[in-house]
Amino acid sequence: MSSPAPGPHAKTLVDGPPKRLSLIHKLVLLLLFSFAHFLQAFSDAALFPAIPLLEVSTGITGTQSAWIISAFKLTFASFLLISGRISDVYSPKKAFIAGVSVLGILSIGAGFVSNKIAFIALRSVMGIAAALTTPSALTLLVHVFPEPLEQARAIGVFGGCGAFGNVLGLLIGAVLVQYISYHWAFWIVAIIAIPVAFTCIFAIPPEMAKSKNRAHPHIAKWKSLDLIGIFVLTAALILFIYALTSGSADGWATAGVLTPLIISIFLIAGFFHWETIVPAHKAAIPPRTWFYNNFAVLFGSALVPIFWLTSVFIVFTTLWQDVFHWTIISTSVHLLPIGVASFIASCTGSLSRRFSPKWIILTGYFLTAMSNILCAVGGGRPEDYWTYIFPAFIIGGAGTSLAYTHTIIAIFQATPASMAGTVGAIISGALEFGSAVGLAAFTSIQTSVEATHGGPQEYYGRAAAFWFFLGIALIEILSLSYFYQRATDHGPQPILDDYDVVKVSEEMSNENDEVKNDTLTVKESRSLAV
Repeated sequence: MSSPAPGPHAKTLVDGPPKRLSLIHKLVLLLLFSFAHFLQAFSDAALFPAIPLLEVSTGITGTQSAWIISAFKLTFASFLLISGRISDVYSPKKAFIAGVSVLGILSIGAGFVSNKIAFIALRSVMGIAAALTTPSALTLLVHVFPEPLEQARAIGVFGGCGAFGNVLGLLIGAVLVQYISYHWAFWIVAIIAIPVAFTCIFAIPPEMAKSKNRAHPHIAKWKSLDLIGIFVLTAALILFIYALTSGSADGWATAGVLTPLIISIFLIAGFFHWETIVPAHKAAIPPRTWFYNNFAVLFGSALVPIFWLTSVFIVFTTLWQDVFHWTIISTSVHLLPIGVASFIASCTGSLSRRFSPKWIILTGYFLTAMSNILCAVGGGRPEDYWTYIFPAFIIGGAGTSLAYTHTIIAIFQATPASMAGTVGAIISGALEFGSAVGLAAFTSIQTSVEATHGGPQEYYGRAAAFWFFLGIALIEILSLSYFYQRATDHGPQPILDDYDVVKVSEEMSNENDEVKNDTLTVKESRSLAV
């Protein structure tokens, strides 16, 4: 597929000559954006060790405790798309600062709450705040680092901080729970988030607060948000993820699982149909998005990395604590190799400018496949850690980080800079969506095998789940090998193709005519009144 030709209505801050920032200024901004991404992962992971104490403190039952984590993930995944559109249409700077600020303020309150309903509600709103930060941070990264090589390195560091936040959050959360108080798992987020938000007010250049949206200046910006489409998709994702979360615990044949699942499928179908009707420049996910070079296959690649990390965390934290009776801190320390390997691998962003991202992503999934073989073959005994699990964590952490980092780099190069917020939301949504769907299947397989092979005290169910994951990794390898086209690797970033330029121009002309007609109508009414 050839690169789309530039169009007159696609001009953005990135497409024109950006204001040159000093290297120090760029590094400070990268640090601030990475801190925010780190906090989003940290605030989730740090709660795993605190769940038993939270159950006692808030009165949450064992069956309800899943919502301590799920409430955040549900709203985070569901509100990503609208936050991405807000970044594109309004201001990524304002969206980012608002998200980080609200996350910090709510984290203060969450540390004091002892009512379970209020606590879960707070966690839900914290998920919305975190959803504002990720697409806007990626949009700002694209603005700050417009040069492809710098951009690739920056996205790599950004992604690595998220992976490291998962493991470090688990470790720091364990230390806080065991030696101080679980309340500090929330307050430490606020201690970092609020200064980061305040610093960003002054550190992010003022021109990045200005939207380069294509809409007519007299047309309200909210009309460019495709509120109907976003509402339908958000409702569909909430119902779908709720069904998957509940299905693994309550059973897939229950009405409380099947009803939202079926409704969500119809809503998703309705959403994609609606996107073909709404004007292209207003659509939440314009249909043309799926036809940019390699976009669809890269979207598929993004479904897996967070799924692997979440699955490994859950499998081994429960195994080591419930079966091996290791302490929380010992468990966290044994998980550290994943974070270290992930962070190191994320610093390979510059390789995407020397080699095709296809080969780097394939290498990542090959390492992930090898990791799952090791986890499936060994791991059922404490002495298996250094023989099987430690090397599995090293190559698996590196593999998923390579896949994650270079998928994001490639997908931003495959799409117009004017869609950075929307693309950031789509890719972040794919990461969370894949995690939710995959984890539900992973848990179901593990539970089914354990029912006939010794229960959760044995390793058979966990091994079967890792064989299942091996199959997913092999599917990704085959898909990328066949569908990823290298023809436009390292080529110019697309803007809009000729057809879209004409179509958008016609749509904008129609909107301008509507504004003029409305203005004339108002003037005529005033004349009659006089």
